[in-house]
Amino acid sequence: MKKILLIGKLNSVVKETNTYLSQFFHVQLCSENAEVLQGMLKIVNPDLVLISLIGAYDIDTSMFFLLSDQYADIPVLTIGTKEESSTFFKYYEDGQFENLVRPVENTVILNAVCRRLQLDKQEVERDAEEERKDDKGKKRILVVDDNGTALRTMKAMLEERYEVNLAISGAQAMTSIGKKRPDLILLDYEMPVCDGRMTLEMIRADEDMKDIPVIFLTAVNNKANIEAVLKLKPAGYFLKPAVKERLIAEIDKILGSDS
Repeated sequence: MKKILLIGKLNSVVKETNTYLSQFFHVQLCSENAEVLQGMLKIVNPDLVLISLIGAYDIDTSMFFLLSDQYADIPVLTIGTKEESSTFFKYYEDGQFENLVRPVENTVILNAVCRRLQLDKQEVERDAEEERKDDKGKKRILVVDDNGTALRTMKAMLEERYEVNLAISGAQAMTSIGKKRPDLILLDYEMPVCDGRMTLEMIRADEDMKDIPVIFLTAVNNKANIEAVLKLKPAGYFLKPAVKERLIAEIDKILGSDS
């Protein structure tokens, strides 16, 4: 299944687009920040980038330089009104970038994605239907870690059994949870700026998120650190790197899964 990196502000339009396209592709959400985007491009390695231009007046334009200079082989679709897209017309000249004029139906977006990826739309829809049958009941896991290598490792470890979404910071995790609620969160305890403790506090402070079980991942194996982790009363914790069989067993135990 092809991978799409969907960039945009947290709003109903982006949420609806994400829900629709997720039926056919692996969609990873990303905030409209060049530094975050650069990290996500390395982690996700997308086949296509989709950018919502709603609120284009304050979009980080360095994203466009990054995509055209370093990732020129990745097709980019933007979605915006003629006015919103006019700011970025200079990027559309070489064919990498293409704008879909908003308002636009989701089926039109799907058509454009398939065309840019040289896919047969009917085959994409058939494959998606088959995958939905296979993935029915799959639990959704959000992995939060500021280390790209760790994220890739965890995704490879878990994606056969669960639907896996990734976040490279506590702030991005909160955005991701708001858009697509996970059944369980694997949270790195040691992260810069917004660490695991702060992220857990934000999750528990939100009425809609507070009951999501959180398993901490920590690389620091000393008594003081372990006590600090346990004091927060997570659903569980593992020393990094986690052993696949033990981690899956713990996840299934917490989620009551026998799959």
